[in-house]
Amino acid sequence: MPEPADVSVTLAEIARLAGVGRAAVSNWRRRHDNFPTPVGGTDTSPQFSLAEVECWLREQGKLERIGQRERLWPQFEALGDRAVMGIAIAHAGERVLAEYSGGAGSPKAAPSGPTSRLVEQTVETARREGGRQTFDFLLARWLDAHVRQISATPPLLARLMADVAAVVGGEHLGATTILDPACGAGGLLLAASRRWMVTSPSSAPPILLGVELDPTLMALAAVRLGFAATERIGSSIGHHRPTVDVRDGDSLRSDPHGDAQADVVLCNPPFNERDWGHEELATDPRWVFGLPPRTEPELAWIEHALARLKPGGVAVVLLPPAVASRKAGRRIRGALLRAGALRGVIALPAGAAQPHSVSLHLWILRASEVEGGVGPRQRLFMLDAAAVAAGAAKGAQGIDWERLSSQVLDAVRAFSWEEESDSATGELPAGCLALPVMDLLDDQVDLTPARYVPETAAGAQLKLHESWSRFDGLLHNIGEYARALSRIDMSADGESVTTVTVGDLDRARALSLRTGQVPSGDPLKGDVTPEGAVPVLTVSDLVLDGCPGGWLSAADVQSGLQAGVLTIAEPGDVVVVGVERAFRVWVQVDGPLVLGSQLYALRADPEVVDPWFLAGCLRAPANVRQASSHTSSSARVDVRKLQVLQLPLAEQRPYGTAFRELLAFEDALLALGSVGTDVIRGLGDGLVAGRLHRASFPGAG
Repeated sequence: MPEPADVSVTLAEIARLAGVGRAAVSNWRRRHDNFPTPVGGTDTSPQFSLAEVECWLREQGKLERIGQRERLWPQFEALGDRAVMGIAIAHAGERVLAEYSGGAGSPKAAPSGPTSRLVEQTVETARREGGRQTFDFLLARWLDAHVRQISATPPLLARLMADVAAVVGGEHLGATTILDPACGAGGLLLAASRRWMVTSPSSAPPILLGVELDPTLMALAAVRLGFAATERIGSSIGHHRPTVDVRDGDSLRSDPHGDAQADVVLCNPPFNERDWGHEELATDPRWVFGLPPRTEPELAWIEHALARLKPGGVAVVLLPPAVASRKAGRRIRGALLRAGALRGVIALPAGAAQPHSVSLHLWILRASEVEGGVGPRQRLFMLDAAAVAAGAAKGAQGIDWERLSSQVLDAVRAFSWEEESDSATGELPAGCLALPVMDLLDDQVDLTPARYVPETAAGAQLKLHESWSRFDGLLHNIGEYARALSRIDMSADGESVTTVTVGDLDRARALSLRTGQVPSGDPLKGDVTPEGAVPVLTVSDLVLDGCPGGWLSAADVQSGLQAGVLTIAEPGDVVVVGVERAFRVWVQVDGPLVLGSQLYALRADPEVVDPWFLAGCLRAPANVRQASSHTSSSARVDVRKLQVLQLPLAEQRPYGTAFRELLAFEDALLALGSVGTDVIRGLGDGLVAGRLHRASFPGAG
């Protein structure tokens, strides 16, 4: 491992050191000839000597000193392996914790060699700059560096979930045992600990129980919560500390806290896990509400959470929205409603947590009381907070967390979680309602709040504003495309140009033609595609909405490729639909894609054929008519008969550029039509609802 002075740093790390944006560092490189030269990396991601960067920043007056914590992180990053880095951080944290408590504890498997020296350096830094601060700094950097592999619950969402559980539980939650059965790095348990220590300082301190399958995350969570047990809450510290028990294991298959009963369960479970133990757990006693289908692992986590609750205990679980409506889970959803176990569903704005493009849900669950039973509930609490604070840009992903938390908690407090009588529920704020359970027990048992909660005037105006913004942006893009395309001169004589078929190009090895196949296994579905999974596209998907209808796991893709039963289009391939009613041609740009039957992947030799030129030629309407077979009601396109202009590569490229602009122009026009429909619908609904402010429209008089 390099010495601290020789550690390399990226442009992003230089920006963090200097407290500026990355663009400012790029400007320094361009403007200052004496800016340090790269010592490694690539042209797009260069790396620089930390010592040289520190010296330059100090000479330019842009930095007084680099703290020791900032020096540590590049050395951890140089370890390379995610697990090695994480365990080293956890080991250093345990060493510091042992000093705080006056003990001599250390991790079971202490690092050795260069990693051991880095741990010693970290402990020394922690003594000077604070143990908790040093550990939190390194943990945050580690989580940021591996954000694609690790889904951590954002701190503000974790705090909101803990607050919701506390409000719903009310007086039942005094001496509190809190469990997170998939605790990751411990963010939810940390938020819960602080919530109960602050609001109930006179009661017994909470007991924090966690389970995590990844041993690296488990070690980090244990240290993180250990530090939380030492922090000062108000004026008390020492005897009033939480008890922390985080264990390595699989909560569904073999729960290491299997005998524990919790007052509160908070959980952000892994989404869309195919291998969660469906077959081996078929007779498990936890499935009181029915055996979760193999494709519904989230419902297994729901039933597990309920099985671990004390009578009257509360669980708040973060779930993808599809869990509320997927057909396979409707029987269990109905059983949860009939038993009164599911008490509420809250739809959060997109961006609240990974995956940031999806509006996630919070499910509020309550275990039945042994005595004086709470029993089946007549109404389900529903809140659609998906439009709250979008675009406010006050926090991560543009969410105004203060406003969102206030709205959610005000609504939760307004609902009666104890009394069974309908009259006990007072007037609820806008955006939420108490829906009769009987209204939900139909063939679908759809629990999506947006389906039932009336749209507020503020929410409707926000959506309309966003639609107008998209409309303006598309108009601008269309104008740019139109100006570029209108300059094309079509007066050249093209009579001497000859064509060649795709079949001829395939035989000449100018391209390879591969036919899509029906996947051997059923593609999984859901709002979230796991890391390494590959989307699956079929003709039916194209007819329905044009988007892939499912995905295959990385393991299934690997085995399918080895068996020769999968066809995958890679970026740069030209994809052709071999059915006339759904005929399309495009260049794949967004990553690999599994192709179903009647879809074709053309991989061009880049020294002979330009892919955009090829795609433009193939999509010509006259070309399609010539290659179509009309022997059945669903005409097929013989891809091998499609014609391509026969031009040298240098002459293909201007055509390819023009085709690319033409396709972008077409996509923008189609998108404009869709957004225009949204604008018309939003304006029409608002006018009919009497929401027009006359001063905003001159024609209103």
